[in-house]
Amino acid sequence: MRSIWNGAISFGLVSIPIKLFNATESHSISFRQIHTEDGGRVRYRKVCDLDGEELDASEIGKAYEDADGSLVPISDDDLAALPLPTAKTIEIVAFVPADSIDPLQIDTAYYLSASGVPAAKPYTLLREALKRSRKVAIAKFALRGRERLGMLRVVDDVIAMHGLLWPDEIRAPEGVAPESDVKVRDAELDLADALMDTLGEVDVETLHDDYREAVEALIASKAGGALPPAEAPETKGGGKVIDLMAALEKSVRAAKEARGEEAAEPAEVTELKPRKTAARKTAPAKKTAKAATKTTAGTATKTTSKTAAKSTSKAAAKKSAASPKSSAAGAKKSTATTAKKAAAKKTTPRKRASA
Repeated sequence: MRSIWNGAISFGLVSIPIKLFNATESHSISFRQIHTEDGGRVRYRKVCDLDGEELDASEIGKAYEDADGSLVPISDDDLAALPLPTAKTIEIVAFVPADSIDPLQIDTAYYLSASGVPAAKPYTLLREALKRSRKVAIAKFALRGRERLGMLRVVDDVIAMHGLLWPDEIRAPEGVAPESDVKVRDAELDLADALMDTLGEVDVETLHDDYREAVEALIASKAGGALPPAEAPETKGGGKVIDLMAALEKSVRAAKEARGEEAAEPAEVTELKPRKTAARKTAPAKKTAKAATKTTAGTATKTTSKTAAKSTSKAAAKKSAASPKSSAAGAKKSTATTAKKAAAKKTTPRKRASA
């Protein structure tokens, strides 16, 4: 890699000579503009508005356009004369927790390399201090004619620096959130959680740019004389009003199939209470249910009464059946008693006679 900036890290009274390298590269495919009629390249020419003369790079300077349209010429010497402490220094101003940095601020990434053998020791010291503190360093530096904000952190055994946007460069999200009052039901959140759990984690290293690969294949095909596809492949539609619950359930099933889990396993859904509008529409059904309840209650009461009457009749029948037997027994007892009394009367005179 070729360094794009040379300077030093200012860490208190410690100065660490470093070189700056781009940490990222773009793989996007660029196209040239052509004349569709004959295929000729379309080029841009830098022409002066006043005399129409075409200019080369050595004849072109810079200027600031004022609000009224007037131009204020600014030379490189003017900018170089400005007091810019960070012109050749990455000045660390603070150490903060990494989660205190809003990801919206993060911009271009760079690698910092120790410049020369003497810089290895202080470079390693700063790297190990960042590791042990589990913090990131906030710094100010100048690059390409302007002062910037940066965040230093450790990546493997290298100190990396992310350019940060200044706080006033972050727009407030006014008017972006939905204006209507939208309520999310617990069942929908449960399904969303289930979908998140099913999708799980991903190894970012396995992700790739499908569109770029398709463009490269198209270029190779056309360069070889092949015809492009007659019809574009189907793409997923967007912006349609959908049944959210059904879409979530389908997504959970699809994610489980992709992970090799059983697709037949149904998603857990919490039963929802009907909305007010649905309750109004089903009012007749409620009346019918009440009538049916009353009818059932009446039928049950009649059935209970009949059952009680039958039970009473049976009990009375048993009682009446048992009564004749009791009467007969009583009659027999009464006859026996009378006979004994009669026998006693006859026996008494005999005893007196023998006396």
